[in-house]
Amino acid sequence: MSYYNQINRRKMNGPSAAVIRYEEGSAPTVVAQGKGALAAKILELAGQHGIPMEQDSSLLSELLDIDLGDSIPPQLYSVIAEMLILIEEMESTY
Repeated sequence: MSYYNQINRRKMNGPSAAVIRYEEGSAPTVVAQGKGALAAKILELAGQHGIPMEQDSSLLSELLDIDLGDSIPPQLYSVIAEMLILIEEMESTY
């Protein structure tokens, strides 16, 4: 049995990605997720369309465990709120 740290695991399995959608007045939902080639395509499309991205491996692992279309659980609201504030600040700066 082999054990790998997260960096080596990412190198072996390729990237992972999750996409959330937030509309004011409703809970954020997971609308896309993937690993390997699918994650690479998600990241490529996000970059092409200027969609802000955040790298947070612990949040990503939580988001990958949520079924597509499901709302983000309340225990993740504070982390998601911090990301949304960061994104809003970035958008107002540029």
